[in-house]
Amino acid sequence: MSRIGLAVLVFGVPATLRAQAATRDSSASRGTSSSDSVAPARRDAKAGLYETYPWLPRLLAAQFTYIGQYLEPFNSPYVGKNSLTPHGDFEGTHTYGVYVGSRLSENFQLYVDGEMARGAGVSHASGLAGLTDGDVIRQGSVDLGQAPYLARAFVRYLIPLGDARDTLGRAQDQLPGDRPSRRIEIKAGKWALNDDLDLNRYANTTRYQFMDWGLWNNSTWDFAADTRGYTNGLLVGYVSPRWALRFAAVQMPTIANGNTFDGDIPHAYGLNGELTVQPGSAGTVVRVLAYDNRGRMGIYRDAIEIAKARDTVPDIVADDRKGRAKYGFGLNLEQPLADSGNTGLFLRLGWNDGKTEDFVFTEADRTVSAGLQLAGTRWSRPDDRLGIAALVDGLSEDHADYLAAGGVGFLLGDGRLRYGTENIVEVYYRFQVPHAAFIQISPAIQHIQNPGYNEDRGPVYVYTIRLNLHY
Repeated sequence: MSRIGLAVLVFGVPATLRAQAATRDSSASRGTSSSDSVAPARRDAKAGLYETYPWLPRLLAAQFTYIGQYLEPFNSPYVGKNSLTPHGDFEGTHTYGVYVGSRLSENFQLYVDGEMARGAGVSHASGLAGLTDGDVIRQGSVDLGQAPYLARAFVRYLIPLGDARDTLGRAQDQLPGDRPSRRIEIKAGKWALNDDLDLNRYANTTRYQFMDWGLWNNSTWDFAADTRGYTNGLLVGYVSPRWALRFAAVQMPTIANGNTFDGDIPHAYGLNGELTVQPGSAGTVVRVLAYDNRGRMGIYRDAIEIAKARDTVPDIVADDRKGRAKYGFGLNLEQPLADSGNTGLFLRLGWNDGKTEDFVFTEADRTVSAGLQLAGTRWSRPDDRLGIAALVDGLSEDHADYLAAGGVGFLLGDGRLRYGTENIVEVYYRFQVPHAAFIQISPAIQHIQNPGYNEDRGPVYVYTIRLNLHY
């Protein structure tokens, strides 16, 4: 589809939503109108329907996101199999999502999400640890296609531990209503680990905030998932107003960046635990994460030694064995500053063993990222957001030696390497379209030093425009 055709589709499809937004705006400007009495009546009728039949499925959210990116040509004395292309590139991704929930009983909920992802990332989404478009779907072990797919299908069961309740609004995978403030929470089915772990108010989603992979997720958390980012498993957590503790056990893919899960459960699984603490009254949130993956993975140093003995290039896949372990840790901090928490800071630190093959998320063994989100209140645009963040990813010595010897990972491989940390700065501005609360437009720029950890290549600039429509 041409970019012009896509623009027509983007702005033409949600005509009904625009009409509704226009009606709301004109009613507000004129004061009382016939819709003022009709709309509450409709809302009351809908609320009454779900009170009578709470198990009825209800639409919780829907979204469309287009991310177009231009990779500027840059200096590169050589390229390898998985190098970021130095000749420049323009690509766009467009994703669609519909999110439905049902309250089967007071504390038992069912959620089903359907999504469709099309388009491609610049340079075929390779050559960087910090990929620049968080919505890009990497090409897995087979062609994923561009048809709709089942993203999530899970149940959530809440066990109250007191009488206090919190009131929630409608949101993706969140039914509106009350829930216990202190509770045991059990979740099972198909979902994504980062739906519940490593959350951060200021750096959490590529569709509304930062787009670089290492800014909305901890780069070193090689969380178990298929190519699209989902897995099957169980999560159990204790949640209270001041602290929470969650544990999850999920499936691992058969191969790195694979689309199928390994059925050899005793030797292929991912264990994850996270402690969340909210100390004091300043709104500070601290999360400490740990994970342990088991799967059919290679070991970098072994692959190097085998290659030396055979006088060939190291191949991490040829060295894989079932049941190998990879573990790591993460620290996540969010600190509200002003504007009812809409202005605030975030920080992430991460480390993994760097010995066993990076298998799922990206190729990074050390990371630090920090940034600031500013609400537009100070320039009379309270619904706008400005985000500024920096990310530094690094490799273990074994991983760097493997790439320097000509080895290839599932994202990286320049054929040689003069190692340096991959340093990224991203700035975005999220513009809320007036009188259309469901439309946001975000220009952004990313500067990348040492792409793929290679001091011989770059620097790189990537320019982005993002359009998000949501319900």
